[in-house]
Amino acid sequence: MASTFDSTLTSLGINASSTAAANAAKTSSTSSSLGASDFLKLMTAQLNNQDPFSPTDNTQMVAQLAQISSTSGIAEMGTTLKAIQDKLGATSASDALAYVGRTVLTEGSTAYGRSAGGLAGAVELDKDATDVTVSIRDANGQTVNTLSLGAQKAGTASYDWNGKTSSGEDAGAGPFTVSIDAANGGEAVSSRSLVWAPVAAVSVPASGAPVLTVPGIGQVAVSAVRQVG
Repeated sequence: MASTFDSTLTSLGINASSTAAANAAKTSSTSSSLGASDFLKLMTAQLNNQDPFSPTDNTQMVAQLAQISSTSGIAEMGTTLKAIQDKLGATSASDALAYVGRTVLTEGSTAYGRSAGGLAGAVELDKDATDVTVSIRDANGQTVNTLSLGAQKAGTASYDWNGKTSSGEDAGAGPFTVSIDAANGGEAVSSRSLVWAPVAAVSVPASGAPVLTVPGIGQVAVSAVRQVG
């Protein structure tokens, strides 16, 4: 195929080596691959410039047509696979609307107490930690209780607070502010507070992914949800 292609370029007065050098000098935005339309143009030029006493062999013509069909088919298949990938990776409006009324575990520092009292949450650790502490403060900024989770592996560590202060009194329904302190042998470990919160509404923009409205946290992307309750 390469020799036939080169001879076609030669018959058109194009030097293959100089063409390759010119293509290499073009900007990166210029495609270096040939599409189906390029093949058709070259084939038409080949037919127009062929020697009438030595026409192009039919076998070569069939081979070139097969090459065009294969190239076109691969391009169409790539487009189709990309569309399927985008569909599978995207969250539809109906999927996002199903979050309304449910609780999600997502990154945040503000949490509301459960109707039964207390609250649950989690700590997301980037590395292993020898000591993890969760501090819970009320609306006035006063620490009502401190939970010691001890040593934890990298990843997510859950906790459940019963809603009582350190003195055993009812801390109320909140809102509460949660902060994390994680260390490994005296060295601070990067961490994030994950809280459970209800989804009040869903925004579906004309373009882009749907966004959840979570009280106390604000706008949360669906991709930021760690778990759904």
